[in-house]
Amino acid sequence: MPRSHIPASRVSCAALVLSLGLAAALPAAGQVAASAPHAATSAAGADTDAATAHPGLWPQAHWPWRRDTAMEARIAALIKRMTLEEKVGQILQADLSAVTPEDVHRYHLGSVLNGGNAGPGGNDYAPAPEWLKLADAFYDASVDKRDGGVAIPVMWGTDAVHGHSNIVGATLFPHNSGLGATHDPALLQKIAAVTATEVRVTGIDWTFAPTITVPQDTRWGRAFEGYSEDPALVASYARPFIEGLQGKPNAGPLLAGPHVIATAKHFLADGGTFEGATRAMPWWTRRR
Repeated sequence: MPRSHIPASRVSCAALVLSLGLAAALPAAGQVAASAPHAATSAAGADTDAATAHPGLWPQAHWPWRRDTAMEARIAALIKRMTLEEKVGQILQADLSAVTPEDVHRYHLGSVLNGGNAGPGGNDYAPAPEWLKLADAFYDASVDKRDGGVAIPVMWGTDAVHGHSNIVGATLFPHNSGLGATHDPALLQKIAAVTATEVRVTGIDWTFAPTITVPQDTRWGRAFEGYSEDPALVASYARPFIEGLQGKPNAGPLLAGPHVIATAKHFLADGGTFEGATRAMPWWTRRR
């Protein structure tokens, strides 16, 4: 079955299983908070306490999607049937330049990614039909049950940040710094919708966008990846862009229409470089 036409529930299983697997591996927030030491009185104690995570103090996210009990039950049943090897495979993501459809089948890989320097068969300039052909091959390999197993559909993620820029002939938009200058969230939603459609027709169902970093020093070589140094402006873009890619929450199966899975990335610490140096200690650690 062509990947661009597969049911959303089958495509999204890998993402949901991955999320649940990671959640199961982490201690509950209450457990972590309960084990945190009391505030230290000495300078050394204060340093130790500052290095301890306190999830109970973190802002609480409000998940906009309704809980699908049938899907949750299906996921639980899949996890129960999976071998340890399958579970490990599901949390691995292989680079396109170093993975084949047979690898996806053999190692039960959960996802594949391509950056800006990888294309089907090593050809960065491969036309769109070649990307779709490879996407179908990855999908077919992931659901092949000839060796048994649960056969969870693989996901393919790409860096389509300001258009599906890996594809020759795709629509490209200005870099994020230029889009930030428009101060137009509605325009960003339209751009995201166009990007999602062009990503989807190549068989890819996941993009590593939007980039919601907040650069604080333009000497940093990747400052152009941020919309603005103003957190409020960046925040005003995040939701419209995500909805342009995914559609609105609870509007039906996520991948049933011309949509792809979004990734709100680089918002944590990214952009807080010291004097523009990528590997330098971020500014907030110097102001403690």
